[in-house]
Amino acid sequence: MIQILQENVAITLPENGLEEKLEQAGKENRKLIIKLGFDPTAPDLHLGHAVVLKKLRQFQDLGHQIIIVVGSFTARIGDPTGKNKARKPLSAEQVEHNAQTYITQLSKVIDVEKTKILFNSDWLNILNFSEVIQLLSKVTVAQLMHRNDFNKRFTENTPIALHELVYPVLQGFDSVQIACDIEMGGTDQLFNCTMGRQLQEAHQMPAQIVMCMPLLKGLDGKEKMSKSLNNTIGLSDTPNEMFGKVMSIPDSLISEFIDLTTDFTPEEKAKLQSKIEKGTNPMIIKKLVAKNIICQYHNEASAENAEQFFVNQFQNKNFEEKIFDPVLIDSLIHNGGKATLLELCHQLKGDLSKSAVRRLIENGGIQVDNTKVTDPDKDMELRVNTKIRIGKRGFFELI
Repeated sequence: MIQILQENVAITLPENGLEEKLEQAGKENRKLIIKLGFDPTAPDLHLGHAVVLKKLRQFQDLGHQIIIVVGSFTARIGDPTGKNKARKPLSAEQVEHNAQTYITQLSKVIDVEKTKILFNSDWLNILNFSEVIQLLSKVTVAQLMHRNDFNKRFTENTPIALHELVYPVLQGFDSVQIACDIEMGGTDQLFNCTMGRQLQEAHQMPAQIVMCMPLLKGLDGKEKMSKSLNNTIGLSDTPNEMFGKVMSIPDSLISEFIDLTTDFTPEEKAKLQSKIEKGTNPMIIKKLVAKNIICQYHNEASAENAEQFFVNQFQNKNFEEKIFDPVLIDSLIHNGGKATLLELCHQLKGDLSKSAVRRLIENGGIQVDNTKVTDPDKDMELRVNTKIRIGKRGFFELI
């Protein structure tokens, strides 16, 4: 059991803490309280979030109590981002909307019916100023400056607002309120999680242990998966989107995806890793990983259909057999039924900048009615049934 719970965990603090907590809970004949806190700063969950959620599910399947603490108060302060600047605080309306979206998506990984979902505004809103001062007195500035981004910004004379220093203290106080045994998070949350241990000890409570999961890299294979970096695979993405995105990851990321995003057995994972080392075509392994992910968040039939769609759309050379997204000509901004190729492609692929579209055209990444066009300034007559391919995954037909 403990081997399963320790699988893929990057940091356990203290090292033998999990074994001790399980033993103590057994003696007291009670469930462990496992906490995951999140500030609903964006409305979508992705595979990076799922790394931690799947570990929570393992605890849940063993009968322990999962508590999701929604930072309905702390999200309105703004967590330091780790990028040398403060994150913008959210309005109460944004918090409520994002929190509800999160909770709906949580059900894709954990059993929401068996999960307690609490909002930290319930206890933080009622603290009076004297109680806030008493709470802050339990933490020193030197301790707060151990947080890497605070230290870096202080050294570089980058402003640190006082409310940012208060944020980890309030998050740690959540652990006091729920008498947490184990706090989960990514490795980037280590400091905040250890603050919970410190405050519990200051309140003469048993200290929680901290278990941090590794940060899954995004589709670029460099930065952590993050909505702000546009490198995510969302839990609510369609099967076709999931499949295509997995197929787009760099080969260097395959092993990490096998370990952190699939639910293959340890034996199956070991076999796949061995195939990679022996030089098996990476595309074969990616397809297996993609189908496994889709089975987790959709179903097996969707995984099979997504694979077939990918083969037809991206591996089949016949242009006419592709599936094109219909676009109303009237919805496009044009001048007398005409537009330059650059203007047209930029409207169709709004997620790309004009400079990115221009490079794509000049590098031969655009086809119009199965003909490659490399002049961004070419005047295009907007005609019904014109088919345009933009890059690898953009297929459009004017109607």
